[in-house]
Amino acid sequence: MNKKLYNLMDWAEIEAVTYSEEDHPKKLLGPHSAGRSGTIIQAFFPEAKSVSVKADKVKEPYPMEMMDESGYFAVLLRKKIPFHYVYEVETKDGKKITVEDPYAYPQVIHERNSKKFRNGILRYAWETLGSHIVTVEGQEGVHFAVWAPDAMRVSVVGDFNDWDGRVYEMEKLPDESGIFEIFIPGLKAGTLYKYEIKAGNGTVVLKTDPYGFFAEDSDDPASIVTDLASFNWTDEDWMAERHMHQGSESPMVIYELKTDAFDEKKQGFKAMAEELSRYLKDNGYTHVELMPVMEHKASGAAGYHTYGFYSPAAKYGKPDELFHLIDHMHKEGIGVILDWSPAHFDSRNGGLARFDGSPIYESPDPRRSFHPDEGTLTFDFSRPEVRNFLLSNALFWTRIYHADGLRVDNTASMLYLDYGRNDFLPNIYGGKENLEAVELLQNITNEVHKEKSGVIMIAEDNSAWPGMTTDTAEGGLGFDFKWNESWRDDFLSYLSYDPFYRTDHYGELCFSLVYAYAERFMLPFTHDAFTDGSFLSKMPGNSEEKYSNLKASLGFLFTYPGKKVIDASLALGDEEAWSPERKLNWELLKKNENKEVHSLIKDLSLLYRERPALHELSLEEAGFEWINCISANENILVFMRKTKKEKDTLIVVVNFENIPRKNYKIGVPMPGKFKEIFNTDAEKYGGFDFRNSHVLKSSEDECDGRENSIRIKVPPLSVIVFEVQ
Repeated sequence: MNKKLYNLMDWAEIEAVTYSEEDHPKKLLGPHSAGRSGTIIQAFFPEAKSVSVKADKVKEPYPMEMMDESGYFAVLLRKKIPFHYVYEVETKDGKKITVEDPYAYPQVIHERNSKKFRNGILRYAWETLGSHIVTVEGQEGVHFAVWAPDAMRVSVVGDFNDWDGRVYEMEKLPDESGIFEIFIPGLKAGTLYKYEIKAGNGTVVLKTDPYGFFAEDSDDPASIVTDLASFNWTDEDWMAERHMHQGSESPMVIYELKTDAFDEKKQGFKAMAEELSRYLKDNGYTHVELMPVMEHKASGAAGYHTYGFYSPAAKYGKPDELFHLIDHMHKEGIGVILDWSPAHFDSRNGGLARFDGSPIYESPDPRRSFHPDEGTLTFDFSRPEVRNFLLSNALFWTRIYHADGLRVDNTASMLYLDYGRNDFLPNIYGGKENLEAVELLQNITNEVHKEKSGVIMIAEDNSAWPGMTTDTAEGGLGFDFKWNESWRDDFLSYLSYDPFYRTDHYGELCFSLVYAYAERFMLPFTHDAFTDGSFLSKMPGNSEEKYSNLKASLGFLFTYPGKKVIDASLALGDEEAWSPERKLNWELLKKNENKEVHSLIKDLSLLYRERPALHELSLEEAGFEWINCISANENILVFMRKTKKEKDTLIVVVNFENIPRKNYKIGVPMPGKFKEIFNTDAEKYGGFDFRNSHVLKSSEDECDGRENSIRIKVPPLSVIVFEVQ
């Protein structure tokens, strides 16, 4: 053994490398100045028989000496750094390979970015962490970076190193960010990889990349190096005008599509594009809400992101195929809202749980981390790096995938520390509010809106948390819209009773107007209301009455103040219960099992979009006025929808009794003529066509506290709309 070389070796550190316990491998590996002696190059190839250094512009390679039988090699060269070289390796089984030295390259992550990440203000963290195809000092390869602050050692493993964690140990940044990085020259898009992490207690685990852009379709997937910059977007016109399609005065009819309900063997993102956009346009929808497109696995009672917060679900296609789906939707004038779940993640070993051997994404206190209702882990919202992970994730889907909005799932479980927990850890003031989650949601909505791109944020919240859609400057959470689940639940509860008994529950039908303008609401006829059966299965009466209830309910939905969200199963209008086992397909959708229901939704959507009174002031009290909300015995409601122009006024009559009224008197806001323009009992919708076929002239006959009135036909279980002429 070369004595001079031997004396230059740091044997204690070499042991850390050979035992795979080194978090600063660059202290030894790669080229280092040996002063006047030249340059010492050290390498660790545990499966190598021999290794040589082949320097540029030098004909013969320099043989390296095996300093430790574990595979630790070194050589002392008379050359001074910098100079480029490669390793020529002969493996124990006789293979000869050429390897670039990843430890010969400088740190890639700039200190300012790691500092921002440490403080939770790195807005586009996915640009720094994860895997990226980059060029460093003229060499193209892949840069890997991962946050693992408590790890003893992190290695990137894949086919390129036979999944051997002893090779390509990552360098921990010299600051306190807890980020490990390595640049491996020569790797390309499509490379499979994972992070092998040795925890402080010596336990070794394999983890999928939290910031990975794509992963295998597997229960234990490897991440895949992916270039997201290659897609050619063509939706410039939509993006420029997006704010006009989803503002407070814009009509929005959202089709809620549970992606898992589709047979992924036949339909993926790419196949969905043309079929889905055609179906949505034909049926009058303005938006589709996909839930979810992110890579997720089932856990507990529901599905939560496990391995891929930054990755689309591989079973439906690659990132480019999701790009294509959204791009095509935009070209067809359809907005795309993504279901997003920043509250929970799976507790299995391959994902975020105890990522580096300790709870870094979840709280160390089980009273905060484990969610007994869901069987999942909740994020530690107090940790800046975790807040950064989630904030960046929201911006990632809106910036990179051009999502038009995010529907934030289960915000109540984020906001309340006692949500689903009997034993909970109070906040610093002894309360049950999760103050860190409040701050995070405010930051997310602020940062999304700061982009000024017209993206909307929607809260799915079943609590009474105040100010969900109030501006953050006024102490609110800053969402654009909130699902009005209380309205939906009260309405469905009312409908579930036989019409004879609905009289006693009439208040449930009217109560929501007490708080209708406290938030900017969306009206969700959505999947979570039908997990135990279809809409029709919840309705009383025979088949004909069930369908009449459905048609009247849709009429009420479209004429009531608020944006509209309709679940795919409800839109089918059939008897089957919504269930994960039921696989939808385009043939089923095109078949339109109940053509009358499809026709009704299409026409209601057209009415809603074309009549300003139904959408322009739907979020303001000035856009609604009761005419009659006291006819409990008849189960009838009468109200006006208005704009600033009196001529736009519409009168809506709702009958949830299965009795027709032939000469029913209602008050009208002004003297004049009134024409029926819509009736859910029309023959084309499968009704009896019990309609007001002639224009009705008001008379000076007091009714409903108004000087003028008209007498109308009111079909059973129906909604009719009149315009002022």
